[in-house]
Amino acid sequence: MAIALDINFDDVLEARKRLLEEKALGVQGNGIWGTMVADITALPFKNNVFDVVICSEILEHVPHQEAAVHEVTRVVKPGKDVVVSVPRYLPERICWALSSDYHNANNGHIRIYKQKELIELLEMAGVKKWALHFAHSLHTPYWWLKCLVGPTRNDSSLVNLYHRFLVWGIMKRSRMMRSLEHLLNPLLGKSLVLYLRKGKHA
Repeated sequence: MAIALDINFDDVLEARKRLLEEKALGVQGNGIWGTMVADITALPFKNNVFDVVICSEILEHVPHQEAAVHEVTRVVKPGKDVVVSVPRYLPERICWALSSDYHNANNGHIRIYKQKELIELLEMAGVKKWALHFAHSLHTPYWWLKCLVGPTRNDSSLVNLYHRFLVWGIMKRSRMMRSLEHLLNPLLGKSLVLYLRKGKHA
């Protein structure tokens, strides 16, 4: 069973709506899933219950990062994986430089992680990094453009055109876009993605 959660009620409702639409279209297979509203610093689960925990683009928003990391590692089973993604340092630093409003928009990015710093934070919580990569390189120019015109504006023709291009690539699962993104990820990847494993005796 997969459980998706977020602290924002409206976002959880939107995610549930989309999942139900996918289920109606028959594109989910036979998996069982649920959605819920919860705070990452106080997850409503027992210890060692999940086979994998994915924490995607969350930690940069959370004031109490140590509590969040403790909870993420607490609920995963020993010997199983935690996957964490955050904005990559350099593309994020450029966004902050291009716009003083960027890190205050969309509930705010309150910190920028360096790779070594994030790994140390996670490993202190009882997991060990075994792989990493960079992702979403085609999203980096989009966010730079948004910062240049204003991160909360939605009337920029160029930004909106680029957004439609990204959505088209995702929905169509464009092989060309996936190949281009894979090629550019080491240089322009917007996200740092870490794969970590909890000790078997934790």
